[in-house]
Amino acid sequence: MGLGKQILDKFTYPLVGYHFAVYFHGLLPNPIDMAFQSVAGLSVEVETESYAEGGENRFVHEIPKGLKFSTLTLKRGLKIVPSILSKWFEDAYENFKFKPLDLIIILMDENHLPVQSWNVVGAYPIKYEIGELNAETPSILIQTLELKYQYFKTII
Repeated sequence: MGLGKQILDKFTYPLVGYHFAVYFHGLLPNPIDMAFQSVAGLSVEVETESYAEGGENRFVHEIPKGLKFSTLTLKRGLKIVPSILSKWFEDAYENFKFKPLDLIIILMDENHLPVQSWNVVGAYPIKYEIGELNAETPSILIQTLELKYQYFKTII
């Protein structure tokens, strides 16, 4: 396969979503805290307000009034190794101490090079969940971390 075809393929095929890392600004980089099974919630919606025009009964105007960002959900296998990210969550739900952090989600190609990145601004913990303990199912115990955030921005 020629180099030209490889380059063209990179731009014509959709990206795959299974090779990524998450970096939290303000927390020491730790491989345990960068690896997740899934990341969901990079979503924004335009909120609108209805406005009825006097004398016009066929329709109602919908006027944009702001943006609404979703909740970010991070899932990973539960580990017994101490984690700075877990400590950040514990400070929120045990001590009611909230320290908003920015994070970067990086989607990578097969050579571990970034192909798309998102900067999530002002994230703080809102939910911590341990998956079901079930003696009938030999599966990995999943830890779910949910965050509220101000907004996200695409950086690559």
